[in-house]
Formats: sequence, structure tokens, C-alpha cells
Amino acid sequence: MRPLDVIVIGGGLAGLMAAAVAVNRGQKVALLTYGSGSLPLASGAIDIINAQAPDIVINNLPAHHPYKKIGLKAIDAATKFFCDITAKADLPYNGRLSAQIPIVTAVGTLKYSALVPESMDASNLINKKKIYVVELKGLKDFYASMLVDNLKKYFPDKSFEVAKLDLDLLGGRDITCMDVAQLLTDNEQALADGLKKLNATEDDAIIIPPILGLEGNSSRTAIKPQLRAEIFETTCLPPSPPGIRLQRAFIKYLQKSGVRIYENSKVVRGVVEGKTVKGVVVENAVREKVFPARKIILATGGFYSGGITMRDFDKPFEPIFDVPVFFPQGEGNWSNRNLFENRPQGFAMTGIFTDENLRPIDENGAILFDNVHVVGANLGGSDFIFERSAGGVAIASAYKAATI
Repeated sequence: MRPLDVIVIGGGLAGLMAAAVAVNRGQKVALLTYGSGSLPLASGAIDIINAQAPDIVINNLPAHHPYKKIGLKAIDAATKFFCDITAKADLPYNGRLSAQIPIVTAVGTLKYSALVPESMDASNLINKKKIYVVELKGLKDFYASMLVDNLKKYFPDKSFEVAKLDLDLLGGRDITCMDVAQLLTDNEQALADGLKKLNATEDDAIIIPPILGLEGNSSRTAIKPQLRAEIFETTCLPPSPPGIRLQRAFIKYLQKSGVRIYENSKVVRGVVEGKTVKGVVVENAVREKVFPARKIILATGGFYSGGITMRDFDKPFEPIFDVPVFFPQGEGNWSNRNLFENRPQGFAMTGIFTDENLRPIDENGAILFDNVHVVGANLGGSDFIFERSAGGVAIASAYKAATI
């Protein structure tokens, strides 16, 4: 097998983004995945960082933070590339690095993100007089009355109405947003007919669960012209149709662009010569197979996906290349005394430290491999959940790693 230009290990957002950027630059790319990634669990929105002025906050971050290694220029370029890819897949996103766009959550709070699917962008809610919240018969884990009660706190001057619809789905059994999105694909008219009965006007808004299909924006495109009111999707509990749409948009782009995607491919080690990784070894049922490459992008994730693991609680390790993993020392630094505090959790800072080109380094700052680049949740030095920066770090680190 001839060496590829790039091998990306991991099929989450960071891995998909890295492969997309690399192939867009004319490189021969293979994506090795083991599992489905976390996008089906995600809202579909991309958080850069929880701040009104992200550029100022990022400039003031400590030197070990991933964003400081990536740089504002690459972060901004990554957001633009991301939006370009999703637009080509008929899944338009709104936003930019400095944006803070509101989304209505499934419980009626407002969440602000930098990059938001067009179908979830609730920026225009403030200009509406009446808001309808749609409750589908049999849809579990979505409570329209609770959503209305909470949303009234943000918009006390507006009138609200819970609109109950029965689309006669699945014979009356309980259903999920995933079920509805699947059933309404190529059959959007049933929902359109139900929503038209509300007689909502241009001054109104209709809020629905995220049920507008599992691929692209075609379901929304079919329904929207039939309504005078604007229609917005909320978030939902996993599995998440917007997250699945985003995953499919990237996979579709990669397949059309010639990226070789190898599913169920567990990478067990690298083929190392000095400070160069010549390829990776994949374990399968019959025998091991070597995939040679000139550059490796490690996007296997953190604790939650097994990209970093621990046998002993204070000794985390990265299982493929065995590079050092940062972990705060001392039990008192592992977590905050109170679970919910306005500061990062120590254990969440766990990850691999890198140089400015995202190559793994040891405790003395020495580069371990010249052609391995670490991206996404593998990176150490920040609490992605506290900062609300997981999506931003994923796409920005992937963009930088693929363009080096």
C-alpha cells in the first residue's frame, strides 16, 4: 500500500473536520474510525467559548491552552471553512467567531453559540408577537408547557400557546425526536398540514422539536414556504437529529471528495522510526494491517471516548502512541469541593500538551514525533465543558493540524 498523505484517527467532529480540510487541500486522506463518534449526542451547534468577546478572551488565555497554540487566525479560518462545508451539504449554518446566536433548548432556556444550524437560529424571536410551541402526541422527553413557562422569563411581553398535534405516528406508541425525523423524511406534508392549521402570521413564531429530517435542510425547505410564520427547532435529548445531520454532512463531503473511510478500524500502535511515525497498525479479526502515511492526525478524543484512559486513577495514558498525558497532581486538585462551581474542574484539564504545531511534547517541552498532530478532546490544558469550547477547539485544532 502506497503511503497516504494524511491518516486521521477518529471519526468525531475533530476527525471529520481534519479529513475535510486535508482533502480540500488536494491530499490523499484516509479516515480510520472505531465507533460512531459523539456527534449523534450533540446539539449540532458549535460553541467557540462562553464569552461575549471571544477574541479578547482567547488572547488572554494561558499559554498551555489549546486556543493559544492554534491562534485566532486559524480559529477564524476554521469557522469559515466549517460553514462552507455545511452549506455545500445543504445544511446552512449561521454565525462566525465573534457571534453569539441564541438557541431554544428543550426546556425553554436560551443557549448561545457561535455557529448554529439555520433551522435553530432563534435570533428573530425577539421581534415576534406570539410564539406557538408545538407538542406532538406520543413524543417523549419534550414538554411544551414547561418550555413555555421558562421561555416566558426571557420574553415576558409576548403571548404563548401550546399547539398539540397528532400526526398518527407509529400506532400511538411513545416516540423520540429521532423517530419523528426519520418518519417525516420525504413525508413532510403531514407536519406542514398540521402547522398550517395554527393560522400563524408573519408576526408569529412556531417552535418545534428538532424533527426536520436526518439529512440536510430539505425538510425545512419543503415546509417553510407553506407557512407565514417563522419556524424554529429546539435542542433535544440524545440521539440528536441536528447532530446526526452534521455528521452525515461531513461524511457525504468526504465520500464525494475521495477520502477513504475505514469503519470499525481499531488503531493499536504506530510504526515508529526515531521521531517519525511511518504509519499505523490496525487490528481486525483476521490479522493486523499497516496503513503507511506521511502525516498522522490523532483525533481519538478524551476520557469519554477512550482516546485517553487510565488503569490507575492518577496515571492517564494515550493508548496508541503512548505520549505523555498531563494530569493535575494531588487529589485535592482533581475536582472542586462542590460539583457546580464557577471554575474549571481539575480532571477536565487532562490531555496531551503540544507545541505550536500541535505535535505532542514531553514534560520538558521536547517534540516527541515530527509528523503526529493532536486535535480535539485529546488536547490538554482546558475544561471544554466549563468553557463551552469543545466544538470550537475540535474544528479549529483540526483545521490547523490539516494545514501544517
